[in-house]
Amino acid sequence: MRQTYYAKAGEVQQKWHVVDAEGQRLGRMAVDVATVLMGKHRPEYTPHVDTGDYVIIINAEKVTMSGDKARQRTKTRYSGYPGGLKIETYESLLERKPESVVEDAVRRMLPKNRLSRQMLKKLKVYRGPEHPHQSQRPEPMTVNA
Repeated sequence: MRQTYYAKAGEVQQKWHVVDAEGQRLGRMAVDVATVLMGKHRPEYTPHVDTGDYVIIINAEKVTMSGDKARQRTKTRYSGYPGGLKIETYESLLERKPESVVEDAVRRMLPKNRLSRQMLKKLKVYRGPEHPHQSQRPEPMTVNA
């Protein structure tokens, strides 16, 4: 009789991956990144343990959105005060803060629980091609686009 294998919290070796977002579709890239952050690409995936790897996304400013989505989709914030509603299109947000657009897309594809906050800390997003994680020796990750 075989027993189901459950990974323990400290026994999973976490790798580092780097994704070049230049010319990638935002949603398609976010799906693959979220899968790696959750650890679903590993055979020892366990739902209640963080078995995912670290992911570095570079060139976030060069990510694309299909059709007119950049102009039509909006990001809404509310400060809690009267008149504090801020609505901004993804087009202007990509120019101002492209890191937040990519992080938001990946965050929404992670599970909605405490473990997702831990997974999101393993995501590093950078505007340009430079990142300070060379010492971790990240390996390039291919994204199905």
